[in-house]
Amino acid sequence: MSNVIDQDLYQFSTYIQPIKLSFHQYLLSTGDPLLLHTGNIQQATAFVPQLKAILDGKILKYLFISHFEADECGGLSHILENFPDAKPICSEVTARQFSGFGLANEFIIKKPGEKLTTDDYELEFLSYPSEMHLWEGLLAMETQRRIFFSSDLMMRFGEASGTVIESNWLTEINNIHPEQVPDPERRAKLQQTLRQLNPRFVATGHGPCLKLT
Repeated sequence: MSNVIDQDLYQFSTYIQPIKLSFHQYLLSTGDPLLLHTGNIQQATAFVPQLKAILDGKILKYLFISHFEADECGGLSHILENFPDAKPICSEVTARQFSGFGLANEFIIKKPGEKLTTDDYELEFLSYPSEMHLWEGLLAMETQRRIFFSSDLMMRFGEASGTVIESNWLTEINNIHPEQVPDPERRAKLQQTLRQLNPRFVATGHGPCLKLT
């Protein structure tokens, strides 16, 4: 299911009832369209027809992948089959993991602090010590619209297709738990970095999106 979740940001959602969790991917529909995450192969197969309908003949320019996990990038090969001109953006570690699975496409490798700037948006990348293995991934902040793409960092259970709730940025930062970033020092460093940001909207990987007050 697709929804316009904020301005020119589309959300594609799947709800998995047995684990009571929603999975989201996003399209920033601009002159240089940007897809954020692919979903797993089943999710990608389901939303590609919707993605093509929204793009209406436009070329998908970029594809951001925050870290190496099935629901973030399991559908990469299917996306690239349908949008061969799309350039995947990821960390060096994530690109290395792709190459180990035989996916040796032309990746745009970004480091924390670097940016991707187009005529329509600017993505600033932050370090993301993702999940239990603490593989070095990336988080992204779209600075013009002040949208923070939180991947698995800020999430809630339950069905949440097209849902937006109000929250507070500092509360969300303080609620980042060891299950999300198990190393205390790296978690504290990430929280310190996030406190320097000023988003107005959080596009989550799971659960409702957040309108910040």
